[in-house]
This record gives sequence, C-alpha cells and structure tokens, in this order.
Amino acid sequence: MPRDTSIQSVLIIGSGPIIIGQACEFDYSGTQASRSLREEGIEVSLINSNPATIMTDPVTADHIYLLPLTVESLEKILQERKIDAVLATMGGQTALNLAIDAGKHGLWEKYNVKLIGVDLEAIELAENREAFKKHVVSLGMNVAPSYIANSFLEGKDASQKIGFPLVIRPSYTLGGTGGGFVMNEEDFDEALRRGLNASPTHEVLVEKAVLGWKEYELELLRDDMNNVVIICTVENLDPMGIHTGDSITVAPAMTLSDKAFQQMRNDAILMMRSLGNFAGGCNVQFALNPENEELIAIEINPRVSRSSALASKATGYPIAKVAAKLAIGYTLDELKNQITKTTSAFFEPTLDYVIVKMPRWNFEKFYGADNQLGLQMKSVGEVMAIGRTFQEALQKACQSQENGRAGLGADKKEWIKTDDILNRLEKVSDDRIYRVRDALRLGVPIRTVEKLTKIDPWYLHQIKDLITMEEKLGRFNIPEDIPFEFFKELKVAGYSDAQIAWVMRVDEEAVTKQRKKLGITRKYKMVDTCAAEFEAQTPYFYSTFEDENESIPSDKKKIIVLGSGPNRIGQGIEFDYCCVHGILAIKEAGYEAIMVNCNPETVSTDFDIADKLYFEPVYWEHIEEIIDLEKPEGIIVQLGGQTALKLAEKFHQKGIKIIGTSFNSMDLAEDRGRFSDLLKDENIPYPKYGVGNDVDKALEIANEVTYPVLVRPSYVLGGQRMRIVINDDELERHVLSIFKHMPDNKVLIDQFLERAKEAEIDAICDGEDVHIMGIMEHIEPAGIHSGDSSAMLPPYSISETSIEKMKKYTKQLAIALGIKGLINIQFAIKDDKVYVIEANPRASRTTPFIAKAYKVPYLNIATKVMLGINKLKDFEVTKKLNGYAIKVPVFSFNKFPGVDKQLGPEMKSTGEAIRFIDDLNDPFFRKLDSERSMYLTR
Repeated sequence: MPRDTSIQSVLIIGSGPIIIGQACEFDYSGTQASRSLREEGIEVSLINSNPATIMTDPVTADHIYLLPLTVESLEKILQERKIDAVLATMGGQTALNLAIDAGKHGLWEKYNVKLIGVDLEAIELAENREAFKKHVVSLGMNVAPSYIANSFLEGKDASQKIGFPLVIRPSYTLGGTGGGFVMNEEDFDEALRRGLNASPTHEVLVEKAVLGWKEYELELLRDDMNNVVIICTVENLDPMGIHTGDSITVAPAMTLSDKAFQQMRNDAILMMRSLGNFAGGCNVQFALNPENEELIAIEINPRVSRSSALASKATGYPIAKVAAKLAIGYTLDELKNQITKTTSAFFEPTLDYVIVKMPRWNFEKFYGADNQLGLQMKSVGEVMAIGRTFQEALQKACQSQENGRAGLGADKKEWIKTDDILNRLEKVSDDRIYRVRDALRLGVPIRTVEKLTKIDPWYLHQIKDLITMEEKLGRFNIPEDIPFEFFKELKVAGYSDAQIAWVMRVDEEAVTKQRKKLGITRKYKMVDTCAAEFEAQTPYFYSTFEDENESIPSDKKKIIVLGSGPNRIGQGIEFDYCCVHGILAIKEAGYEAIMVNCNPETVSTDFDIADKLYFEPVYWEHIEEIIDLEKPEGIIVQLGGQTALKLAEKFHQKGIKIIGTSFNSMDLAEDRGRFSDLLKDENIPYPKYGVGNDVDKALEIANEVTYPVLVRPSYVLGGQRMRIVINDDELERHVLSIFKHMPDNKVLIDQFLERAKEAEIDAICDGEDVHIMGIMEHIEPAGIHSGDSSAMLPPYSISETSIEKMKKYTKQLAIALGIKGLINIQFAIKDDKVYVIEANPRASRTTPFIAKAYKVPYLNIATKVMLGINKLKDFEVTKKLNGYAIKVPVFSFNKFPGVDKQLGPEMKSTGEAIRFIDDLNDPFFRKLDSERSMYLTR
C-alpha cells in the first residue's frame, strides 16, 4: 500500500543526553529516520536536549528544538507547528516514556496528532513483566518461572516460591538499572529494596535464574500488512546473567542448531505479530538451554532498540530508515534495498563474514565501583569488527577498543598467576575474554574454563587454536624464518604485526617489513547484505587477507577522516558530530571523503555519509594499508578527538600529510614543557609547573611550585589519572600509580590556583586570522574537570578586562602555535589575572555546543580552512543567541552503587544537555549558581 498522504509533518522525539544504557545509537536511529522521512517530502521537526549530536543539527531536520524532554516542551512545539504525527520509537526508552506521558495528559488527542510506528498498548504489554509473561504463555511459549512484586512482602513471598538463585528485574527501567542476580537468601533483602526503588512504578519481577543458558537477540521489522523480516540474529558469547550491552556479541549466530534457529525465528515472528497494530522495528531476546535446547522468551522491545544500530551496521540493512518509511504506511515489498538498489527491502540479509561487538568500559573513572558484570549495564560504549572468521573479527575488535591491546593477548598485558586468572573467570569483569585466553595459554583444560564461564566450547576451541598458533610461532627466531603459508595463516586469524613481534621478541617494524616483502597485505571486501548474490554498489568495506580486492580506488582527490573509536568518558558523541560535518564539508569541496571508524553506534559509520566507509580499527597497521591503497591528499586528525590525534606522530614520521595543523604544532600544544616555554616566550601568564620522569623529580617540583598541586600524565583524555594533591605523601602515592599504569609517560605538576574561576574559548585559525567561536564560563570553580562543569555561553560574571585578555591570548597562541583549523584554550581567572591552563589543537567537547547555541556551521568552516580552500575572511558569520546557553553535564552514577561521586580534575560525566535562558534571574540558572560554592575541589 502507498504511504499515508495525510502525514505531511512529523515530530521525532530524541533520547536526550548520553547515559549508560542509552547512548548515541539513538542519535544514529533518529538521524536516519529524519533523513528517510524528508526523502518523502515530509516536514520533520525534532526535539532533543543533547547538543553533542548530529541529530540536533540543522542538516538533519527542518526544525530543531533543543528543549528539555518534557510534556510542556512537546505542547510548545504543537502550539507553534502543525504536526500530523509523532515518531517516538527512535529515542529509546526516554522518548517512549515521554510519548506515553503525553498521551496520558491528552496531548495527542488535543492537537489531533497520531502516534506512528508504535502501539502504546504493545509498549505497556512489553514493559509490564506480569502481562508479558501471561501473553507469552498464551502463545504457547515458555518463560522462566516468575512472580510480580509491588512490595517488600510480596517479593519475599516470591523468593520462597521460586528458590535461589533468582533474578530481580525492575519494571520500566533502562539498561537493567536496579536489576541483578541474587545467589542466596542473605543478599535478597537489599537487592529487592534496590529493585523496587529503581522502578518508577515500584514493581519488580522476581524470576528463576537461568544462569549459564545461552542468550540470543533477533532484530525484526514489520509492516502494516503483517509482513515480518528478521534482519539479524545476534549471539551473546557471554551466557545469561550478563546484560547484553556488556556482553561480547557475534553475528551470525555461531553455535545455534538449525532446529533451534527455526524455532527462534518462528517464535519471534509470532510474538511480534501478536503485539498490537504497529509497523516498525522490534527486538526479541531469548535464552536457550545448552543441554536440551529448551527455549524461553526473555523480553521483547517493540521499537528500535540499542541493538538496532549494531544490526544495521552488521548487515548493511538500514533498520531505522526502513522502519520510518513503514511507519508512514509503506510495506516492505514497496521499498528498495538501499544497498543493491535493485532488490526489495522485503528480504533477510545474508552475511558471508563474521561481526564481533565488544563493549568498552570506564571503570577507572568510577572509584569504588564494583567492576563485576551482571544484569545492570555498565559499559559506556562499544566497537564492532568485521572479519572473514570469528578469530579475525575478535582480534580486530580487541585492537579497536582503545585500551592499548594489540589483539587478544600476545602482548605485555598477559596475566601469569593461575589462581588470579581462575578467580577472574568466575567473577565476570571487563577483561574476562583476555583472562580466558590466559587460562588456555597456561594449560587450563577447556572443560574447566567452560564450567567456570559457561561460554560455549566452540568459542573456547577457537581461542585455543590461537594459542596453538602462537606456540608454533615461538619456534621461529626472526620474521624471515616464518614460512609464507604460516605467516598468512597468522594474519587471516587476525594477528597484528605487534602481536607477532611480541611473541618473537623482535621489533614490530621488522615483522611489517617481512610481511610486505612476502606480499601479504590486506584486501577489502564489500558489505552488501546479500553475500554477493546480487550486484551492489555500496561503498562500505572491511579488510581481510584474501586474494581479491573489492575496493577499487577512484581517480578523484581524496581526504581521509579518522573517527574517534568507541565512546568513553572524555571522548563521546561530540567527536562523531565533528567527523560527520567534516565529511560533508570535504564532499562540498569536491574531494572524495573517506571515513575510517569502528563504532557501530554512530552516524559517521552509516554507509551513505562518506563517499567511502572503511569499518576498521582506528589502529596504525589498519590505517596504513588504507592509505597505501587510496593514496589520499592527506589525513584529518583534528575531528576524532585524542584517538586520532595520538596517531599524528606516526603520520609525521611516515611522511603522510596531515591536513590542517601540523604535527609539530600539535606536539607543541600537547607537550606541557614545550607549551609552557612558548607561553613564557609570548609573555602569557601560566601556573608554575614542572615535568618529572620519576618520583624524586616530582617531589622536587611540587615543593618548588608549592602545594596544592595538580598532578597528571601527559597526552591523556578526559583528565585521566589527574589529581589535586596537598602533600608529599599524596604526591608520591599518585605518581607511583601513574607510572604503574603508564610506564612510558611523563608526569606534569602544576600549581593549583585555589578558588579561581575557569573559562574556555573555542576558536578557528587560518594561519593569519583568528575567529573566536565562543567564550564559556564554568559555573563550578577551577579544579573540576571542564567536562563535568556546567558552562555558560557567553560568560556571566567574568570582567570585560579578563575577557579581552582571554581573546588576546587566544589569538596570540593560535598564531604562535601555527594552528590551521580548530583550537580550544582553557583559562583560570584569579584576582582578575588570566592564566592559560592548556590548549587543545583539535575539535573539543564544546565545539558542537557552541555551534548549536549560535546556529553557526563552525565545523564546515573549520574543515574548509583546514583544507586550505577558504580563509576566514571568506565567511560571513552571524551569531544568533538571545540570552544565554548552558551546557549541563549528565552522570550515570546510579549504575555504580557506592561509587565516589565527588567531582574533581578527572572527568566522570557520560553526556550533556543544553538549556537556554533569557537572563540570570532564570530559576534554573539560580539553582546552578547557588550550588557553585558547595563544590569542593578535592
């Protein structure tokens, strides 16, 4: 049936600031949906409070509302615009909850707005644990024995009936918040209270634990004619008991029998068709008993889910884009496959490769946090890797994580104490997959590892095979001794040159040189949704070691943009926003834009954003071979945060052109010693400082600059391991901790300016002129990381004299550093004296915030300046901001009971929201300002 022509305008509800359990995958979904609807000539309005996303940029929708996600904000939009329909399935649980709340207030009925892509009764049925259980049983399927409890006494009664171990699942929560396993009666009371308090309806499901069962997820789409397709079947490598967001996942399913797969398909389709009358996406989760293949339904999410972005990138099938078209009346058979352009969207993708998703955690940011994994999600981001085999994909995923690993082990981070390893296998933490490998390397039997981890033996045998290969490799003395066939076998299994070098105890360069001499180089395969059954033109590639290369370089001039890898605290979605705008500007300038990234949650890794997408680790060995193939004009590293910036030295050494600011200029800004010397030469005030390579030197410096001092390693992200210390004992302990975790680093010691105000400036420099994008004043005092501080744009209490000094120093520094592109400079102001704290020669966390607040396409301007095709004088910039914009940090402390919530120099926030106010009498601002004096800087 053709689309519903009565729908001419749609409101999309976003997911708000990034929190654990609801991250930038919904930015991807919302952006895709908006583009899909606009293709149909539909006017799209979008509400979201997150300034860091591409979703809230003018390139995404016709009308952007950066407002709090409240019923009042929705009514404001409905009064201002004629809205025919609202799409609430692209913003996660936040958007759905808001749509439900607005419905209860009669908002949709009052303004004659229809809800599309969702059935509120279906949502209620899926979220209400007892109703869901009864519904699934009525369909003839199995569920784990369970009881609903709305009180402490009801919960106790349920536990007596079920017995231990059991699971507590709060209703209507996100990312498993408040849930968990209870292994024995002594721990039950506290867990029950926590679950009841976490649920907004004070309701929990007390359920029999199916520990050790295998877990699967299916992503489905349904249209108005009740046609259903299964887009992807995802298998959790980790067993039931670990939240899917914290589990390593694999597609296609590796250890599922055909019989069990067919039953799972049939049950998933039956469940989706039984849930009301809606057209769109759906996620279904199952548990499978590995002993007898008994299948039980865990949950169903009748909306685009956290896994939808992963499934889209894994298959090449744009789930959110198709779901949006289904929501306005199209049927699956009427839509084209976006990849092949010739076949219908009414098909199920076929994978001739393997994908592995690995979560990314930031436990080091949450002091006192329990890093044991369970039903409550704790990861802050994820990576996805594509390979021809599970082994290759797994190793590439490890290389993508930005945690200093060269692959699955075979590096200097291996554990050697068997007792410690076995304990880690049983108590699941973020590093368990590495400990599995360590256990097998030390000779622990596969049966024992399986018993402790409940990981399917097929995966364990795959890892054991890697160990066998390493043992064989250890027999060779130099790379030249390795036979061609075995060398290629190692690379096919995903081994990096660094891993091979570690096993052989030789230099990595020697391995790379011999590999290339043997002609063992990466070839690139296309992600085409159909395993090459039909011709496809998609520019979406991954690397492997085969003979045929499907990525054919064009004759056009090319620019490569390096992405920021997995989301983590200190480097989040704001850098993906920068990368997307960089890509769009490069295309506008007439270059072929090539994107390299490994984050499946982002817009930058959508197959039709760049001219060419390489879904690869942001890891030197992989990037070098892409450069060898594509031969670009240069690389942009300014937009991908610290991940991309850290590779600048390698590009410089190899003679690869860096677009914009040179490596020497970047190093001058990043190296604290050189930077302070520059400040001294330029007569710009800065706190007294010193750089130490050992504890004795650090103590000497600290006593020279006087306590309190700020201690930090160089070249880090988000204030990692940054502390304020007040005496020699504290300093000694912290410096030793830094060198333990970062043995090759230097320690920077700065005088800490107590009770100073903090501010920052983002600017663009073209080598001659400097444009001040925005000046932000931090509401919290100096000593609290800028990412954790609320910030006002423009400043509200800094004197004009100090502001003029900040502008002067910014222009002076940008020219002296040789900046060509973006720069962020942070200041401390004490007694009206302005000190420069640091300079970041790249896009910053605040760049999108300023662009949104002033409604200026700053990333487009900055990229064209980097490329050298424009000077700043070529742009006419008009800033539009009445009043003030406030950047408000958002935290996910609720995921870590007992964690230290004290804010300080190390960043802890997971996201941010934007708030506009007319004047300083606004109650929201008054509340923030009144809290300013409450913050302690220790």
